[in-house]
Formats: sequence, C-alpha cells, structure tokens
Amino acid sequence: MEAFCGSRFWDSNLTIHTDNPDLTPCFQNTILAWIPSIYLWSVLPFYLVYLKRSKRGYIVLSVLSRFKTLFGVLLWCVSWADLFYSFHELLQSRTPPPVYFVTPLVVGITVLLATLLIQYERLRGIQSSGVLIIFWFLSVLCAVGPLRSKIMTTAAQLDVSGSVKKFRFTTFYIYFALIIIELILSCFKEKPPFFSPVNTDAVSIFALFGFYRLMAIQGYKRPLEEKDLWSLNKDDTSKAIVQQLSKEWDREKAQCTKPQRAPTKPSWSPGEQVGYEEAEVLISDKKHDRKPSFLKALLRTFGPYFLIGSCFKLMQDLLSFVNPQLLRLVHSVSSFLCAIPLEALVWHRVFVSEMQSCSLPCQSLAITNSAKRSSTVGEIVNLMSVDAQRFMDLMTFLNMLWSAPLQIFLALYFLWQTLGPSVLAGVAVMVLLIPFNSAIAIKTRAFQVEQMRYKDSRIKLMNEILGGIKVLKLYAWEPSFSEKVLEIRKNELRVLRKAAYLNSVSTFAWISAPFLVALTTFAVYVSVDEENVLDAEKAFVSLSLFNILKFPLNMLPQVISNLAQTSVSLKRIQQFLSHDELDPNCVETKVIAPGKDVVFLNYANAADMLFWTACFLHSINMLVPSGSLVAIVGHVGCGKSSLVSALLGEMEKLEGEVAVKGSVAYVPQQAWIQNATLKDNILFGQALNEEKYQNALEVCALKTDLEVLPGGDQTEIGEKGINLSGGQRQRVSLARAVYSSAEIFLLDDPLSAVDSHVAKHIFDKVIGPEGVLKGKTRILVTHSISFLPQVDHIIVLVDGQISEMGSYQELLKQNKAFAEFLRNYALDENIEEDEPTSTHCHNMPFPPNDSFVVTRQLSVVSSEGGESPSRVGCANQLWCVILQVKLTVFWQYMKAVGPVISLVICFLYCCQNAAAIGANVWLSDWTNEPVVNGTQHNTGMRIGVYAALGLLQGLLVLVSSFTLAMGGISAARTLHAALLENKFHTPQSFYDTTPTGRIINRFSKDIYVIDEVIPPTILMFLGTFFTSLSTMIVIIASTPLFAVVIVPLAILYFFVQRFYVATSRQLKRLESVSRSPIYSHFSETVSGASVIRAYRRVKAFVDISDLKVDENQKSYYPGIVSNRWLGIRVEFVGNCIVLFAALFAVIGRNSLNAGLVGLSVSYALQVTLSLNWMVRMTSELETNIVAVERIKEYSETETEAPWIIEGKSPPENWPSKGELEFVNYSVRYRKGLDLVLKGLNLQVHGGEKIGIVGRTGAGKSSMTLCLFRILEAAKGEIKIDGVKISEIGLHDLRSRLTIIPQDPVLFSGTLRMNLDPFNKYSDEEIWKALELSHLKRFVSSQPSMLDYECSEGGENLSVGQRQLVCLARALLRKTRILILDEATAAIDLETDDLIQMTIRTQFVDCTVLTIAHRLNTIMDYTRVLVLDSGTIAEFDTPANLIAAKGIFYSMAKDAGLA
Repeated sequence: MEAFCGSRFWDSNLTIHTDNPDLTPCFQNTILAWIPSIYLWSVLPFYLVYLKRSKRGYIVLSVLSRFKTLFGVLLWCVSWADLFYSFHELLQSRTPPPVYFVTPLVVGITVLLATLLIQYERLRGIQSSGVLIIFWFLSVLCAVGPLRSKIMTTAAQLDVSGSVKKFRFTTFYIYFALIIIELILSCFKEKPPFFSPVNTDAVSIFALFGFYRLMAIQGYKRPLEEKDLWSLNKDDTSKAIVQQLSKEWDREKAQCTKPQRAPTKPSWSPGEQVGYEEAEVLISDKKHDRKPSFLKALLRTFGPYFLIGSCFKLMQDLLSFVNPQLLRLVHSVSSFLCAIPLEALVWHRVFVSEMQSCSLPCQSLAITNSAKRSSTVGEIVNLMSVDAQRFMDLMTFLNMLWSAPLQIFLALYFLWQTLGPSVLAGVAVMVLLIPFNSAIAIKTRAFQVEQMRYKDSRIKLMNEILGGIKVLKLYAWEPSFSEKVLEIRKNELRVLRKAAYLNSVSTFAWISAPFLVALTTFAVYVSVDEENVLDAEKAFVSLSLFNILKFPLNMLPQVISNLAQTSVSLKRIQQFLSHDELDPNCVETKVIAPGKDVVFLNYANAADMLFWTACFLHSINMLVPSGSLVAIVGHVGCGKSSLVSALLGEMEKLEGEVAVKGSVAYVPQQAWIQNATLKDNILFGQALNEEKYQNALEVCALKTDLEVLPGGDQTEIGEKGINLSGGQRQRVSLARAVYSSAEIFLLDDPLSAVDSHVAKHIFDKVIGPEGVLKGKTRILVTHSISFLPQVDHIIVLVDGQISEMGSYQELLKQNKAFAEFLRNYALDENIEEDEPTSTHCHNMPFPPNDSFVVTRQLSVVSSEGGESPSRVGCANQLWCVILQVKLTVFWQYMKAVGPVISLVICFLYCCQNAAAIGANVWLSDWTNEPVVNGTQHNTGMRIGVYAALGLLQGLLVLVSSFTLAMGGISAARTLHAALLENKFHTPQSFYDTTPTGRIINRFSKDIYVIDEVIPPTILMFLGTFFTSLSTMIVIIASTPLFAVVIVPLAILYFFVQRFYVATSRQLKRLESVSRSPIYSHFSETVSGASVIRAYRRVKAFVDISDLKVDENQKSYYPGIVSNRWLGIRVEFVGNCIVLFAALFAVIGRNSLNAGLVGLSVSYALQVTLSLNWMVRMTSELETNIVAVERIKEYSETETEAPWIIEGKSPPENWPSKGELEFVNYSVRYRKGLDLVLKGLNLQVHGGEKIGIVGRTGAGKSSMTLCLFRILEAAKGEIKIDGVKISEIGLHDLRSRLTIIPQDPVLFSGTLRMNLDPFNKYSDEEIWKALELSHLKRFVSSQPSMLDYECSEGGENLSVGQRQLVCLARALLRKTRILILDEATAAIDLETDDLIQMTIRTQFVDCTVLTIAHRLNTIMDYTRVLVLDSGTIAEFDTPANLIAAKGIFYSMAKDAGLA
C-alpha cells in the first residue's frame, strides 16, 4: 500500500493513541474516496434492469434537472482537474504516487455516470431517485473526515511547501461544496411524468417522509376525511396484487393435477334411487397427486418484496451492534451520526415491503365466488376477517424468525469476547426465564377464557334488563336485578384481579431480567479469577449488549405462537381455495334448435352438496320453445328449484347436455336484497332508463310501497332487506328481473311471499300471457293453482324426474300425478294470505305516517352503530369534540382509582427508578476502583450492594404494578357500579329515545376498555416516562453541559408527539370505519352468489370488493407510515441525545472518570426505545380514556324520583280501600311534546271495576303509566286512599300496585325467579298462584318444577303461557288496586277467558282498572271511562252509555254488542 500511496495506510498513533485523532492521507484517498463509487457501481446493473422495466412516461427537462446535470458536470471537471494536475506534476518530473492518478479517475468516471443516470431517470419518469440520494449522502459522509484533516493541516502548515498542496486543497473544497449542493437538490422531487400509466406518488425517502408531514399538519388542524388520503400506487391495488396471486395459484393448481382420464360412470336407470355413497364415489373420482400449496403461491408472489425487507432488517440488526462497539471507543463520535437515519430508514423499508404482502388474502377470497358447498357464509367471512388478519399481524414480525436468533448469536459472541465464558451464567438465567414467562402466559389465557364467560353472561343479562326495563320499573324489581348484575361483576373482577397479579409478576420478570443477567454474569466473572478486573469498558459494553438481548428473547416465543396460528389459517384458506369450482361450461350458450330457448337432453346432476338430499334430477329431457310460459309444479322437495339451478349452471352435471340461449334473469325463492337503495337494487348495475324503471315499479306493485317508505326509492335498505316485509323484498327482486330485459326469465316461486290479490296483480301484469314479459321465455316454479290454466306448458316433477308434460287441459285428462297435485292444493288456495304487507297501508286504521315511523325506526337500527340518519353528519364533528380529551377525564379516572393510590403509584415508580440509577451508579463507581497488582479489592461487598439495589428495584416494580392493578380494578368497579346505579334510576323516557345498542355498548366495549386496556397502558406509559426522565437526570448529573441541549430537544419531541397523536388516531378511525363495509359487502356477495352469477355480474362484484379493500388500505398505509414517521423523528431525537452525551463526555474527558462516561452513554443508548414507546402509549391512553368519559356521561344522566323517601313511607297496609282520585291531572311524555292527558278529574271508589276505552292514541295506556309515575304530572295530582302519590318514594308506590302488562315480559332464569325475584313468598304460595293461573299442570309436568329454566325473553313458553305467568305474578302480589292492560292480538281467546275468569273470582274486593280492546270483557263492569284525545268524553255505567248513544255506543255497535 505504501508504494501505491506514498505513505502508510494505517497509523495507530495518529488515529487512536492521541488527543487529536485523524486518519492517514492514504486511508482518506483510498477507502474513503472509493466507498461511494463502489456502492454506485455495485447497485447499477440491478437499477438499470429496474429502470428498463419501469413504464412511467418521461419527465420534461426542468430547471431542477438542468441544475443537477450542471453541477454533475462541474464535479466531473473538478475530479479530472486533479487527474491532469497529476500528469502536469509528472511532466514537471515530480512523480506523484499512483493513488493520485487512480482516485481522481475513478471518482470522475463515477460522478459522470451519476450525471448520466440523472438524465436516464428523467426519461424513464422517475421523480426522485433513492439510489442517487444514497450515493450523494455517502459521498458527503466520506468527505467529512478528509475536510476536517485538510482544515487542520492548512492551519498547521502555512509554509512554502504548501503551494504544492494548494491546488489539491482548492479542488477538494470545491468538490465538497458541489456534492453538498447535489445532495440538497436530489431531495426535491421532479414534476409528474407525461403519459404516465402509473399513479406516481414518488417518495423521496430521504426527505424522511416529508410527504407525510402535510397529512400530519392537516390532521392536526382538522379531522381527516376520506379525500385527504393518498391514492394507492397501481402496483399496490387489490386488482394488480390479486391478479398476480391468482395467476400463481392457478399455476400451482395446474402443476398438482395430472391430466385426468375421463372417469367412467355407471349409468343408472331413472327409477333407481342413487345411494349417498355411490354418488360420493362418482364425485370424488378425480384423484389428486398432491395438494396445491397456497404458501408456494404466496411466496412466488410476495417473496421478492419480502426479501427486500429482510435485507434491510439484516442491515438494521448489524447496525444495532455498532453502538456497543462505539461505546468502547467513545472517542470516535462522528460515527454515531451514521447510525442515526439509517436504522430508522431500514425499519421503514421493512414495514413497506410487509404492507405490500398484506392486502392479499382479503382478495384471494373474493376471487373464488363459488365453492360454497362445504363452507357456510359465516365461515367464509371468517376466513376473510380473522384468518387474513392473522397474516397481517404476522407479517410485521415474520422477519424476527431469523433475526432474533441472529441477534442473540451476535450479542453472545460480542459478550464472549468481552467477558469470556462467564457469559454463560447470564445466558442460563435468560433461558430459565423463558419457561417461567410461558407458564404465566398459559395461566393468563385460562383466566381470560373464564373472564370472557362472566362477561358474556353479564352482557346477556344487561341486554334483557334493558329490553324489559319498563316491566322492571312497573314491578319495582330493579334492586333484585341490580344485585344479580353486581354478583356476576364481582366474579368477573375476581378473575381480573388474579390475572392482574400474574401480569405484575411477569412485568417483574421482564424488568428484572436484564439486571439479573448482568448480576450473575458480573458476579461469576469477578469470582472465577482474581485477575478478572471489571472496568468501565467491560461493564457498560456488556450492559448495552444485554439490553439488546432483551428484545429478541421476548419476541421469539411470541412470533412462534403467532406462526402456529397463521399456519392453521393458511391451511383453512388453502382448503377453501382448493374447493372444486363450478364448471362454467356445464351450460351451453351456443345457438341451439331454432325457436327453442332451453334444452335438457338426458340430463343428470348431483344435488347441491350443501343440503345432501337423495334427490337428483335424472333423465330429464325437455325443450322449451322461445317466448313460451312454462310452469314447473310438484310436491315440496321434488326438485323444482334444483331444475332452475341446473339451468343456471349451479349444480354438478354428471352427464347429458344443458343449453340456454340468451341472457338470463333469475328471481330466487328467497329474495336476495343488497344493502343499497331500493333503486340500486332494481337497476342492479344497469344504466337508468326512467320510463322502463317506472314501468317496472308499476307492474310489480311497488308504487304504493314507495309512498310509505321514508325516502321513496332512495330509501337505504338494511342488510338482507331487513326493513322491507317479505312480500316487498320479493317484489323488488322481481322488479330487478323485469328491468334487466333479459331473454329468459327463471322465476322460482316469486308469488308465494305476497298476498293473493298482489299475486294476481303480478301474474296479470308481469308473468301472464298479457304481462310485460309476453314474448319472452318464462319458466315459473309455482304452487298457485289458479294461474295454471293460463300457462302454455306445465311440467310435473316427481322425485327429480319429469312425470308428465303438456298443457293444463291435456294433463287433466291424463288424471295422473298432476290431477292429484291439484286435489291437494285446491283446498289451501283460499287461505293463502301469507302476511300482510305494506300494500294495504292505505286501508289500515292507522294513517300511513305510522307505518312510516316503523320503517324509519328499522332503517335507523339497521344502519351501522345505531346512529340515526339525521345525525350521521354530526357524528364526525362529535368524534372530534370527544377526541380533544380533557384533563378532567384523567382527573375523573384518578378519582375512581383513588387520589391517594394514584400518588402512591407515582411515588413507587420514582423509587424504582432511583434504585435502578443507584445500582448503575454503584457499578460505575465499582469500575473506577483502583487496580492493585492486577486485582480489585472488596469485590464481595461490591457485588452484594449491587445485588441489593437491583433486587430492591425489582421488588418496587412488583409492588408498583400490584398497586396499579388494584387501583385499576377498583376504578373499574366504581365506574361500572355508578353506571349501573344510574341506569336503573333513569326515567323511562331515556330508554324510549336511546337505542339499546348504544347503552349496551357502554356496558360491553367501554367497560372492557376500562377493565383491560387502560391499566396496562398506564403501566407502560409510567414505565417509559420515568425511564426517559431518569436518563436525562443521569446524563445531566454526569455531564452538566447537556442541560443546554435538553430544552430544544424536548420542544422538538413534544411537537412530534402532538402531531403524531392527532393524526394517527384519526387514521385509526378511518381504517376501522372503512373495514366493516368490506365484510358486510363480502357476506352479502357470498349469500347472493347465484343471483350475481345469473345476471353475469361476477366481475363487477369482485371489482367492488377490491375497491372496498383499496379504500381500507388507503387509510391503513398512512397508519403504518405515521408509525415510521414517528419512529424516525424519535430516533433522531434519541440519537441526538446519544450524540451529545458522548460529545460532552469526550469534551470533558479530562475532568470525568471512565465510569461516569460509561454510565451516561449507556443510559443514552436506551433512551430511543422508551421515547418511542412513550409517544405510542400517550396516543393509546388518549384514545382509550374516552371510554371513561362516555361512561361518566351515561352515569350522570338525569334520574327519576328517589325509590324510597325517608319519613314519607305510607302505612304498611296502604292502600287499604283502593280509592283513586285524579285532580285536574295533565301529563306529557317528554318536555316540549304536547299534553297526552288534559285536565282529568275523576274519582273511583274502592272495589269498583272500571273499564277504560277509546280509539288508538286517546291516552288509555298513558293513564296507567301515570299511576305508576312512569310519567310525572305536568300539573294536577293523583291521590290513592287520600295519599298524594307524588310525595312518596317510587318503590313504595309501585310495589303496592299490581299490573298485568300488555306484552308479557319474562327474563332468562328460573320460573321461580320470574315470579318472585326477592324470594318473599313460600313455595305453597307460589304453587297456589300457579294453580289459580292455570299453570300448575304445565309446571308440575316439568322435571325441574319451579326451577324450570326460562330462556331469554321466555322463548320456550308460548305467548299464552307467558301471559299466564304475568297473571301469577299479580296473584302473588294481591294488592288492592289491579291494573290490567289488556293484551291485544298476541293472545288466544281461550287464555283470555281464563284470565278474565280468574280476575273476576280472585280480585272481587279490589279496584280493577282494565284497558279494554275487546268490549265484551267489560260490559259487566261497574263503570266505563271513555277517553277521547286525552280528555274524558264519557264516564258512566255501560248500560247508561249505550242508552246515551255516544262514542261508547258506536264502538259497541262496531263490535256487534249493541
């Protein structure tokens, strides 16, 4: 080398053993000068191939491009000026060393290449070049060293000989200036290319995600919306990715299936029933050699991307080991800088490449729109949501599979170098901790399962309580149910507490692990050999290596368990994708016999495997002439629908031919309705033709329905058509077919779901000989006999075979199966009213706006999340208001935890960090212990104190996480109890206006967050916060100069954190909002697959699905970027801290001792991680603490009057007479609404029987609600036995009245609990009540008698029995006043008579108020009260009222009683 350079290549005295280190000129001129060139030349071939393939159009020559080229050329000139100067010297006979010829030549050619590359990239449409940015960055980096030494040399050698160097120095300074300019210029991006087929969102990575900054600023200023997100690159869209993947998958399948020999099939005669096994054999005759592997397809598609990420990950792993090595040479500071951006960038690259492999499985499922045979819709959707999600979760950490072992190996290798074999002691401790941690994990999982069980039962109970809240209030049963909920809650919290104990133990293990490892290692190291001296270098280098070890050791088990789960998911997806698909060619669509549209020739097919019926279609021969109307009839299950499916190609064809000429429209038996507007459902992707559309509505009798629906044809229909009646759904499905103008119509029993008069209308206007479809080929499956005479041909199916064909008259004459069919069905024809649909609305007693309300409510409930339509607009603003989380919420949470405990927790954290600092300070003091005769003294004492301090820290961690867990659980208990308490005291009007779903959400989702999400988040937050704090303290204590830098760094950090939190939270929201449509659309698509295929809309639906996934990815990608953006910013702050800590340590090296420097730098090295996590945890905390606010809000809604008022309780036997008096009484439902009852004045004597009648909406039910004070008086009062009911407690009032409500409500639990939740009555009394209510026989026939379990809502009892249970409740209470809200339609006459009879005998001396719907029940009552729009119209005995010929008379006349 010396001959080549003319001086030494390396000189330790110059570089290491000196106060003023420098590199030799030879090293500068060779290695440093060549690094950028080596990089560029090695990358070039790959880059050129990439550019050749990249088709992005070209970019017009811009000012930026001209400057880049100009400076490139100048650089080339400068480099070659050096070269010519060397030749000039040669001519002057001063022979320079060869390096002065080689280096300028190499550098010159390289910069010329870079300049040409700038232009080539422009022509290939590259807006900003990562390759060149790295090249310029490396050039600047490698020139910093020479620049410094040249400046120092110039200062030292201002002598005559310098004139020789002057030229080279000058060219070098110019060169340095030029490469800096080039670096700056290359950070700007060019304008987008012309004629670009690609959406080029070029990202100059080295602008360190500048492009994300704009979004962050936007998100900080205002809520982000869909339109603020970037569109995806074309290569990243689902369409492109899926295409690639399905190509690879098809290739994989093709490789696995050998050419099939046609399987021979035994033919069977039409009469034979083919057994299950035989058919099974026929179908599974195709043998596969090996199963196609989805994993291979995935690897071929995404492998390359992933490998890129892996390469970067490898670089990052290696870089992470640079720091401990640098700590050894803490003098060489500048190299800290190089580790800064690279590490973060590397991570970014890893994430991006993973993100591209993520959007995959969602798609791959949408591809195969068949194969629903063995998978239910739910299973398929699960594949998409759960299994695909597992892939996404695994992707992030998949690289850890090889990276963790590598990191462990490298760390151990360096540790071995530092401390020798004593490292093994530390490793042994680590290995022992792994089973300990996994045991804890297994136990925690068991607790989780148990806790979920309690949680489910609590939510189920809450659901029932909220559903029957009115009944609970009427019976004053709230305390009993409140106790039940709290009992479950107690168990739930008990399990949570156990889990929390376990968690704090595992936290203890996780925090103490590095310390224990260090302790054992150092103890063994010093004890093994007297000569082993623990100095600063050894101690702190090994500490930082142990810290590196912590992460992979913890991650590895997690990754492996994730991998196991994902492999299961992979198998499931693979199995699903390997299903046989429907053969698209089983139905011929070529031209067939002229004038015939549908042909079956000797057709045999297997039934759908989903419902294995033995029914096959076999030996079917039929021709359908063009334009004819053919009816297919037969008994249930004889294969009518299968025949239609066969025409659509939905069945497996075994032999024969099917041919269908022309386009097909299909109306399935159960209408399939999309979650879209009514209009979109009818148009089904076709262009709108107004006249044709109106005509379709007209003939399908939908016009009247549109008047009733809240938004006309723009009404949003819920999933599966939830807010339409069955008949409406069927008619919409039919209108879709009519509008499609197909040539062949396959109608699978469309008339069964509609009323008979509507069916007639539809047949006449649509299907029949005079209908809209005349002249088209129509195949109609039907049970309606009345229409058969009008069809052209009838096909009669018996057991999958055609038994006869012909016209109506012909078949009647044959008197075979068809005639028998007629006889069977003719009887039912008259009673074929399936269900009233809204077509009747205008003749119904209530005006159309009532039904409007019903539909409206339905559409509200069906829209996601239960937000009412009018509020959707404000929902977004609402979000943003909530998200500015106020400090008060944190204060509320602290109050729930307990302010004292909160302070104790913080104090414990301080102590634990103090102990940790103490241990490390002690260690640094130990390392400064003077070495005498090659050994250190009092090592025993040193180890003892170090161990004591460390264990104290561990103990404090344990105690603090215990305390925190306890605090969290007590907060959860307090908040839940307050919420529950308030909800039981909330007035009924709240429940009438708030969707149950929203209240349940508070009890499930928000309570879950408070139970399980907030405490661990706070734990992490406090941990990272105090770690960061102690780092600052240690650095400032050892190098006070550092205090100057800390303020600007803190400000920078704060800004980054605020920006990140604001935007990332909104991105999360957008991501979750855009996720649910994917699943709902997908499940809809799967369930409507046959319709979609029939209308040939498969591609459109796959495209819509892709589009929805892309929408979701659009918010998912910035989410990842925001993570990386934060990562880089925080790494930068962290690395600045490291840099300054090291820098000030080096500057003050004369006054500091080695131990303190080591301490300060090793602390600085950990800071990045804790800063990073601190931001994340802040974000998590702010997102989740909203739950506390929401629960608070619902715990503070207004409450009704107190249940019991001390000192105001009525006497024990009240009401003894049962007298009622209304004095000038008025009431309204809620503030701001009209009065429902106006100025009532009436008196009822004890023991009277009063009937209350009136038209709908007259205020009958309101009267009963007033007696129970469910509604509070607007003015006036009610007295019972002279006591004003407004002055006593609600429970005192409600428990002394008895009501039999209109809708019988039962709760899940035993029958005894439903009758007597407070266990007040004996068994005899309960049996007596059951006997009187005619239930004794039923109950005693049950094996569990009174402990008979009622299911939710009493589903396992008939409606009549439920009503009798309510009667039994009333009989048990037996108070002086009974209110009977008579059940209307729900109940059969027999039960009704039983109830009336019991009431007449058992409640003889009670006052009975009956709200009557059937007048015959009250004709023998003492008096009748007639209400009319909230006022008393008539009040007298029934006989007098009939004589008076008023309202009551007319009602009695209508009922046929007068």
